[in-house]
Amino acid sequence: MAVSIAIETPLQDDVRALVAALNDHLLPLSPEEFQFKMTVEQMAGSDTTLFVARDESGQAVGMGALKVHSPQLGEVKRMFTLPEVRGQRVGRHLLERIIELARERKLDVVMLETGTGDGMAEAHRLYTRYGFVPRGPFLDYPDSEWSAFFELPLMAEAKA
Repeated sequence: MAVSIAIETPLQDDVRALVAALNDHLLPLSPEEFQFKMTVEQMAGSDTTLFVARDESGQAVGMGALKVHSPQLGEVKRMFTLPEVRGQRVGRHLLERIIELARERKLDVVMLETGTGDGMAEAHRLYTRYGFVPRGPFLDYPDSEWSAFFELPLMAEAKA
């Protein structure tokens, strides 16, 4: 399946539907207090860049965002693909675009928090295959059995 990926505003009905689908997917996987969601309004902030994947018909089938916390640190947020396109590398293409933007912005490291439940195995595989390595909590995330943390150092690449 051919997809196009572009930077878009989250303030669109079809992107809101993706966010709702992601929230519905996450709800049974961990207690709500350990789900660190961004609203579409938060995703529209100047510190966040949202990439949307669309199929040939223009339907939004996936999304992922880069939130910049400092000149050194970026965070992958709201990664999601519709179930019907999983296994077709849509998530990988979104992640590639996020990391490409992080490199353009000369960030030192990109981190992420994701769940640990059974429904998160595919996400963990995606991140580790891309080169992310496990790490401890960062920013104000609590250390809990419900969260897994990963990082991808970028600064070493720039110096190499």
